[in-house]
Amino acid sequence: MIYGQQTAPDGAPPRSRLTEPLRHPEQAPESLRTRRAIALLALTLVLPGSAQLVAGSRRLGRRAVAVTCGVWAALLIALVVGLINRGLLLTLVTDPISSAVLIGVLLALAAGWAFLWVDTLRLMRVPLLARRLRPIAVVALVACLVATSGTLAYAAYLTNVARGAVGSIFSAGPAIAPVDGRYNFLIMGGDAGADRTGRRPDSLSVLSVDASTGRTALISVPRNLQNAQFADGSPMRTVYPDGYNCGNDCLINAINTEVTQKYANLYPGVRDPGAQATMEAVSGTLGIKVQAYVLVDMDGFAQLVDALGGIRVDAGGWVPMSGAALDDSGDHAQPVGWISPGPQTLDGFHALWYGRSREFASDYDRIARQQCIQQAMIKQLNPATVVAKFESIANAGTKVVESNISASQLGSFVDLAMKGKGQPVTRLVIGPPDFDASFPTYPDFGQIHQKVQAVLAANASPSPKAAGGPSRGGVGLAVPVAIPARLVTAQAPANQYNFVGPDGVPVNAARLDYLFKTGQNQTLDAIMAGNGQCTPL
Repeated sequence: MIYGQQTAPDGAPPRSRLTEPLRHPEQAPESLRTRRAIALLALTLVLPGSAQLVAGSRRLGRRAVAVTCGVWAALLIALVVGLINRGLLLTLVTDPISSAVLIGVLLALAAGWAFLWVDTLRLMRVPLLARRLRPIAVVALVACLVATSGTLAYAAYLTNVARGAVGSIFSAGPAIAPVDGRYNFLIMGGDAGADRTGRRPDSLSVLSVDASTGRTALISVPRNLQNAQFADGSPMRTVYPDGYNCGNDCLINAINTEVTQKYANLYPGVRDPGAQATMEAVSGTLGIKVQAYVLVDMDGFAQLVDALGGIRVDAGGWVPMSGAALDDSGDHAQPVGWISPGPQTLDGFHALWYGRSREFASDYDRIARQQCIQQAMIKQLNPATVVAKFESIANAGTKVVESNISASQLGSFVDLAMKGKGQPVTRLVIGPPDFDASFPTYPDFGQIHQKVQAVLAANASPSPKAAGGPSRGGVGLAVPVAIPARLVTAQAPANQYNFVGPDGVPVNAARLDYLFKTGQNQTLDAIMAGNGQCTPL
């Protein structure tokens, strides 16, 4: 029998040399067997199942091609949904049930594709290839298997990591609706630790986000604010009807511990009564409805910064990393280090110190640095960074102590954050530089409410004639000219003593250590003055 001229048993015309070698390569020339092997690899890579259709089990091939076409159709539908309603697509990915289904589908596809690769290896008839090409063919197939099935399996793994993080961090409670067109989130930095009594929020900031545009206003509440007002409907109004007004001990950051220890019974069924009460106090103080909170502990913050690869800021002054506290008056031992002024990348350890340090500076310099860090993190949390460092970011995210944001709404909030990315952030501090230094001790809540509403109005409705200069926190404000000028804080100049002190001596870490050891606090105060100036890079 002559190769390529076989006669079919039923008398049909001879099979073509172009198709028969795909199923019976034994007598084909060596060059054709090589091209056949390459073609089978390409078919399995581009259209899984097509290699089986032309050279193996047609039944298996038809089923595999049908699945492949179904997957491409699903991806096309997802693309259309993403273009029309990106929030819905993100919600499906983050929802616990749909994400579990997605993990199962990805694993099934990975296993199925791997099986097709193994079957393709059989169909390639490696022993029939030239000896020098046999290892190349096997290595190429294994590489394709890893690139395809391996990628699907890894995607399933990352989806499971995200699912675990979402389940650990976010609640299963009901979704929240915007109030006056905005979502208001309270971000608390927790300082619980072995040397602390209870958990006191070390920083309190409200992210107020326009529900349609994603534009954000950042409002910081000093931890030492007194006489905080509880919102209408708060159970704590029965205890403090005139505000949290028991004197110097009743600072707003003490509410968490007091409610947890004394008044948890007022919040039946609430997972964290202290955090809930603090949120109600911030709501009443600012005159807005704060709908959800996120509380991050110190270790979680540092790990998250490290997961991001550090944060880039332009520091406006020297910041000490304080030594151990010596007494209750605020005296500390020799600083363990100094964060220098200028552009730099801070790792988690140094970013934590940069945001927390208040030695030789005011609480309001500290708040300005915290705002700068928050803005830098938001700026650097871009899709490329998330994809590249997803697992470490997700694992660090589980260090978030808690949040009452509903997991079912996470996708829509991620979509909103993507809308707002790159837009100017309006900022306000309930203290200097937007109020005088005594204001947190003797707050005027009517004045607070007025300024908060003005800032939110400016943030929601930017004017073409808005003032455009950078804020003290390093982010440009978009404030219409109708808003009083006192709401705009000009960029403070860098400290004139950053590099040469008031005594004419060059400033560096060794010089600062000497000044501290010799008790030259007046010189240190001058060098450290205004170290809250910071610009996110």
